[in-house]
Amino acid sequence: MKENIVLDVKDFELLEKNWWFSQLPEIFQKFIQQYSIVQNYQREQAIFRSGDIFNGIYAVLEGRVCLGYIDIQGNESIAAIVDPIMWFGEISLVDQQARSHDAIAVEKCRILLLPDHAIRTMLSENPQFWFHIAQLTSQKLRYAFLEIISMQTQHIQQRLAQRLLFILNGYGNHIEIKKNTIHLSQEQLALMLKCSRQTINQELQLLEQQDILKISFKKIEILDMQKLHQIAAPQHS
Repeated sequence: MKENIVLDVKDFELLEKNWWFSQLPEIFQKFIQQYSIVQNYQREQAIFRSGDIFNGIYAVLEGRVCLGYIDIQGNESIAAIVDPIMWFGEISLVDQQARSHDAIAVEKCRILLLPDHAIRTMLSENPQFWFHIAQLTSQKLRYAFLEIISMQTQHIQQRLAQRLLFILNGYGNHIEIKKNTIHLSQEQLALMLKCSRQTINQELQLLEQQDILKISFKKIEILDMQKLHQIAAPQHS
């Protein structure tokens, strides 16, 4: 059972470090603080599944959430591992269709939920706030296009460097990058980049040999952010 808890002051202060939330009008921020609830999830517990009916939008306060899909044959696809203080689940609010993917807790999580009925009422009374929902959705769309372009035009080392930077920046969610450690397995990275674990391992070792990063068990520490940016930058002829 998920226990519903009211959002507290510390949670609100954490949300203020999120780029999207920090840009919201004060009335919208206070609405989120007033109507959101906090739910606790255990490791591998589903927050929602592909095909579920929209029930609200979410933000990660603690822990990590995997956004992806497992097909009928058991083949897994990972779009992103969502860290604090990322928002997710707003696509179904916009297109009014069922959930397009799974959201599964990677570990114990504290998750903010802004319920369906509350956000729909707010948007009905303040239709100008749809602009901010569009911003949240287009933020993800931008990164999705960057990833597609990367798959078509860049070699694997560039794609890996770019994805590591995306993760550090919370896919545009963080106002600034304050950490240099990524908690992620090589298998998860391989699923994100649609390549083998062996390929990821080889590329990470090459970057480690250049003192750009350090590899540990399910952890990657970035040692030279500038060099990583240089590798990730598109190469123009």
